[in-house]
Amino acid sequence: MIQRLHKTYETSVRQTLSEQFQYTNTHEVPALTKIVINRGVGDAAQNAKLLESFSNELTVLSGQVPVVKRAKKAIAGFQVREDMPIGLCVTLRGERMYAFYDRLVNLALPRIRDFQGISPKCFDGHGNFNLGLTEQLMFPELNYDSIDQVCGMDISIVTSSNTDQEGHALLKALGMPFKDGPVT
Repeated sequence: MIQRLHKTYETSVRQTLSEQFQYTNTHEVPALTKIVINRGVGDAAQNAKLLESFSNELTVLSGQVPVVKRAKKAIAGFQVREDMPIGLCVTLRGERMYAFYDRLVNLALPRIRDFQGISPKCFDGHGNFNLGLTEQLMFPELNYDSIDQVCGMDISIVTSSNTDQEGHALLKALGMPFKDGPVT
């Protein structure tokens, strides 16, 4: 089933961006490529039950089972041993990507307390946008009583655009609530 946001992109956003940046080829128009959700587990590395809880939360949010990232080498200063779980990662593409983006923009971000908008300074120079969230409770799919520990996550929205201005225009057209200000 095609997502509402994907249909909006196909019908109106693509045409708007093509006119705004005067593309000659339809394949030049920027699009969402993938969304990557990363979460460090911290103290959950020693607690298998907490790691399972974090994994279940990401599964509910993304619709996919996350990949457990493990340490490649031991670092005594951080109390990390080789092959110890240190993070969880989910890569979303296609319709799941559009569904997650739609929930993020229309449901989760407006639920942040004292929300003034997202800073447009978080682009990486190639049109990709990175966003850090401090807690997972802003997503309505998660029940407060089932949360073992409040933990944030990093969300990377990868686009096919070449510049930050093109990426900003794409995300703005898809509903990202940016603050007013220059894109750097």
